[in-house]
Amino acid sequence: MASESTTRYSDKDLAEFKAIISEKIEKAKHDLELIKSAYMNDHNNGTDDTSPQFKAFDEGSAVMSKESNSQLAIRQEKFIRDLKNALIRIENKTYGICRVTSKLINKKRLELVPHATLSIEAKNMQK
Repeated sequence: MASESTTRYSDKDLAEFKAIISEKIEKAKHDLELIKSAYMNDHNNGTDDTSPQFKAFDEGSAVMSKESNSQLAIRQEKFIRDLKNALIRIENKTYGICRVTSKLINKKRLELVPHATLSIEAKNMQK
């Protein structure tokens, strides 16, 4: 019969992952604020005194920039949500267990992608 330590990460490991994830959440929230502030201030490019042709080009660029920033913000919000879900899995002591194979996800993978729910083996099966 397998011991509990082979089916889940130890409390010490989970605490380390929690610290990594908490730090990533703080950084991600900061980055999201930067993206949102860039989105809100896109119209302040200081082109009031430039030629009409450049102004038209610049307005088109501003629209593209807003769309791009909006997409970045959506992705960043999803990243934060995924990280928070990882914290819930840590609390439930299910963190680091592949949702397809039920095996432990490699520790190095979790350090790089702390919100991962699939092992490399499972990812490769999806291809």
